[in-house]
Amino acid sequence: MPLWAAKRLPMSASIILQALASGLLIGLVYALVAVGLTIIFGVMDIVNFAHGEFLMFGMYASFWLYALYALDPVWTLPLSAIMLFALGVLVYKIVIRRILDAPMLSQIFATFGLMILFRGIAQFFWKPDFRMITRSLFSGNVALGAVQLGLPQLAAGAGAIVVTLGVYLFLTRTKTGIALEATAADREAARLMGIDSEWMFTLAWGLGAACAGVAGGLLSTFFPIFPEVGANFILIAFVVVNLGGFGSVTGAFWAGILVGVVEVLGGLLIGPQYKMAVVLVLFLLVLMFRPQGLLGRT
Repeated sequence: MPLWAAKRLPMSASIILQALASGLLIGLVYALVAVGLTIIFGVMDIVNFAHGEFLMFGMYASFWLYALYALDPVWTLPLSAIMLFALGVLVYKIVIRRILDAPMLSQIFATFGLMILFRGIAQFFWKPDFRMITRSLFSGNVALGAVQLGLPQLAAGAGAIVVTLGVYLFLTRTKTGIALEATAADREAARLMGIDSEWMFTLAWGLGAACAGVAGGLLSTFFPIFPEVGANFILIAFVVVNLGGFGSVTGAFWAGILVGVVEVLGGLLIGPQYKMAVVLVLFLLVLMFRPQGLLGRT
C-alpha cells in the first residue's frame, strides 16, 4: 500500500533524509551516464540508443577483471575507461562515420541496431545469467547521524562527481575541449577556424563511451550485471539529457541529481511501482513549459 494511503503517523524526518541521500547518490551516477550521452548528441546531433550497452560493457569489464585477476572495480576504473574509449572510437570509425549525412531515421535505426547487436554479443559470450561483485574495497554501510549509506553507493557517487568534474574541466579549460565545444556550437564555423571535425567526432564518441564505461564500473559494485542491464539506465539517461538540455554537461549533472531524488521520493511517497511515472511526469512538464531543458539553449 502506498505510504500516502496508509493510516499511520506522519513520516519521520529521518526517512525523508534517507530517501534524499539515496536519491542524491544514484542521481550522481545517472548524471555521469547522461554526460556521455549529451556529449555525443551535442557534437554530432546523433541520438545514441546503444549508450546503455556501453555501460553494460563497462560493468562486464569490471566484473571479469575482478573474477579473473581479483582486481577491485575501484582500481580498474581507468582501465575500463580506456577500453570503452577504444570501443567508442571503433564504433564511430566502422559505423557512425558512414551515416553522418544520412537522414535522422537512418541514424536512429543504426544506433538502435547497435544496441541489439551488443546485447546479442553479451548474451552469446556471457549468457543471460545475473552476476554480482560480492566483495569490494568499499563494502558495508556508514552512518551519518540517522542516515545509513552503503559504502558502494557512496563510492559510486563520489566517483561520479570526480569524473563529471574532470570532463567539465577538460571541456572548458583545455584547448582540445574548447575545440570540442566549438564543434558542438557550430560545426562549419569550427571547421573554417581550422578545427579537425573528424577528430572531434571521434573524440566525442570515445569520451561518451568512456563516461558510460566508468559509470558501469561504479555500478558494478552494487548492481546486478546482465546483458540487458543497459535498458534500466538508457531511458533515464534520455530523460536526464532532455531535462538538462541537449549538449549541456552542467545541465546533465544537475538534472541527473534531480531525477534521482524525484525517483526515490516518488517511490517512497506514492509507491515503488510509480517511481518512474513520477520522473516521466516531471519530464513532460519541463518539455511542455521549457522544451530546451533546464540549462539548454533555445
